[in-house]
Amino acid sequence: MSTFIIIISIILFVAAIALLPQRILIAPACAFLGMFFLSFARSSQDYPLVPVNGTILMGWLCMTIVVIVATLLQPLPVRRTSRGMGYMIVGAFVGMTVGLLGFTVSYQLNMLYGLMILSTIVGTFLGFLLYTNTPDGRAVGMATGNFFHYLLAKGFPTAITVMQIGVVLVLVIAIHQRIVG
Repeated sequence: MSTFIIIISIILFVAAIALLPQRILIAPACAFLGMFFLSFARSSQDYPLVPVNGTILMGWLCMTIVVIVATLLQPLPVRRTSRGMGYMIVGAFVGMTVGLLGFTVSYQLNMLYGLMILSTIVGTFLGFLLYTNTPDGRAVGMATGNFFHYLLAKGFPTAITVMQIGVVLVLVIAIHQRIVG
């Protein structure tokens, strides 16, 4: 049964990544559901395979609801456009990867979460900043009034989706390094 749950979780994480460019409203929910289903995966001794507990789930459920509501409050043309999403998605994943390298600096789990979250935010922001320096992105550049509006509409859901995947990866790496469990 745990194998089935893990496969479902991986499919939901991949779906979240695939939905980011076009269906940004659904992507954070898919990532959360992947984390939620993964919390039910148990070993043969009835221990959780990945220690995704209720506190983690409740915190990320709240963040998922906030990002979905913030996305719904954006104008429909902004929600439907996918301009610059590639830059933000790549930036978020590069940031998350850099944050996962925090295991070379510290073995404290709180520090590892913080590094991954902070670097994902910075990566998303730098990806968006890179996009604003392209000819297509000048309309949402820093000098315009659309910069933070577009960053909230596209960067916030991207960062939250990638962070949820990063939380699971932090826990998996921590288990492998024998920091947790």
